[in-house]
Amino acid sequence: SCCSFQVQLKSDAPTGDVLLDETLRHIKATESAETVQTWIELLTGETWNPFKLQYQLRNVRERLAKALVEKGILTTEKQNFLLFDMTTHPVSNTSEKQRLVKKLQESVLERWVNDPQRMERRTLALLVLAHASDVLENVFASLADDKYDVAMNRTKDLLDMDPEVEAAKARGTEMIWAVLAAFNK
Repeated sequence: SCCSFQVQLKSDAPTGDVLLDETLRHIKATESAETVQTWIELLTGETWNPFKLQYQLRNVRERLAKALVEKGILTTEKQNFLLFDMTTHPVSNTSEKQRLVKKLQESVLERWVNDPQRMERRTLALLVLAHASDVLENVFASLADDKYDVAMNRTKDLLDMDPEVEAAKARGTEMIWAVLAAFNK
C-alpha cells in the first residue's frame, strides 16, 4: 500500500532550511530505506523504536514554532494554568493566515480542476496537511453555507481518492499521496 512506500533520497543538496537539511542527513544515514509512515513518526517525535531514535528530529515542534516566530507569523506567549506555565504560539500575522485560507478556498471553488493531477502541487499538499491537522473545516468556516457544502464535498472527493492509484499517475506528487495514505491509516 501507499503508506508502506519507502522514501528514497534523490538528492542531498542543501535546501537552506535547517530542519529540512537535518532531515536529508538522517534519510541519507539510514542503512535501509524507511517508509513514509516511519519517517512521519520519526520527524514528529512520535516514535518509540530505540533502534531508530538517532534519526529523530529533536524538539521539532519547538524549532518549527521558533522559525515561524522569527518570520513574524507566530508570536510567543506564556499562559498560566493552575500548576504550571505553558508556552503557546498564537498567530500574529493574520494577513498571512487569511492569504492561505483564501488560496485554499479559491482552489476548491473558483479554480477547481476536478483532477488532482492538474492541481498545483503546493495547494494539493496544503489541502492534505489541513485535512491531516484537522483544520479543513475551519478553512471553509467563513464561507456561505452553499459554498461551504461545495468546498467540503469537493475536498472529500479529493481526499477519498485512492492514494496508491493517484501516486502511480505521479508527476511529482507521489510523496503527497503517500503522506495522505499514512495519515488516513
